[in-house]
Amino acid sequence: MAFKIYTKTGDKGETCLIGGTKVPKSHLRIEAYGTIDELNSHIGFCNDQITHLPTNQLLREVQDRLFTIGSSLATDPEKEPRMKIPDLHEEDVVLLEKEMDRMDTELPPMKSFLLPGGHPAVSALHIARCVCRRAERCCVRMQYEQMEVEPLVIQYLNRLSDYLFVLSRFITKELQAEEIPWKPRV
Repeated sequence: MAFKIYTKTGDKGETCLIGGTKVPKSHLRIEAYGTIDELNSHIGFCNDQITHLPTNQLLREVQDRLFTIGSSLATDPEKEPRMKIPDLHEEDVVLLEKEMDRMDTELPPMKSFLLPGGHPAVSALHIARCVCRRAERCCVRMQYEQMEVEPLVIQYLNRLSDYLFVLSRFITKELQAEEIPWKPRV
């Protein structure tokens, strides 16, 4: 028998964390992992528009890490989950840093701020970058409000948003699109 997608348990504005604790759907922990889910969807959309195979593979890995982060954020830190929750590793951050360093060697130096745009794939990467920053802010807010969040999660999200920016520049170059410099009105 197949499971139904709807349970009707959230109809009153509450949901359960992994571990069984009921919280309002407006809870910061729900906001954080919901934003991670949104980011994961944007990354999938970006990946569908990019034809650079090494990038496609890395973005799939990023999506896996985002599921890892989402499951971490969805778990009640006060309760032991019945299932094993995957974890993030320092090497996940290092992978993003190495990839940024590699792409940077192929890119011209930046001489101004850049406006998002120039190609739909580039714009999509900038949207993902912005959502990633929002996810990072949610996690930082959790820390400030004394909610448990792994410091490595915040570090990974910080590095991921940097990676998405560098990737947007790299894809601009790959697509032979034009970077759009910001020319402030003075």
